[in-house]
Amino acid sequence: MTGYVIFAHGSSVESANEAVRVIAAQAAGAAGFQLYETAYLDCAHPTLAEAVSALASRGATDIVVIPYFLTLGIHLQRDLPALVRALEAGTPGLRVRITPPLDGHPALSSIIVDRAREISA
Repeated sequence: MTGYVIFAHGSSVESANEAVRVIAAQAAGAAGFQLYETAYLDCAHPTLAEAVSALASRGATDIVVIPYFLTLGIHLQRDLPALVRALEAGTPGLRVRITPPLDGHPALSSIIVDRAREISA
């Protein structure tokens, strides 16, 4: 069974973390994800390990991590792969895959245009 984790940086500003949870719930509903969690690298809970553990306890053996990051910066190049390696090493039979970040998605330029038009209106 596949579980999904929407993985964000995390913030000391709780409303920022709540915004990630709202987007994650909307995406899970739109995609029909039965098993999903949000997770944060820093400043908030659950951590990636906590989210994966929660999904595994509900039967997930395949985890797809979807970074809620714009670009492939140091956190996605170094930190996230290290976290995933540790999770897989500590949980035999668990497979964790990582999608690309938001950068490069065709909808991103449309979002920028929409934001520019909103302020110009």
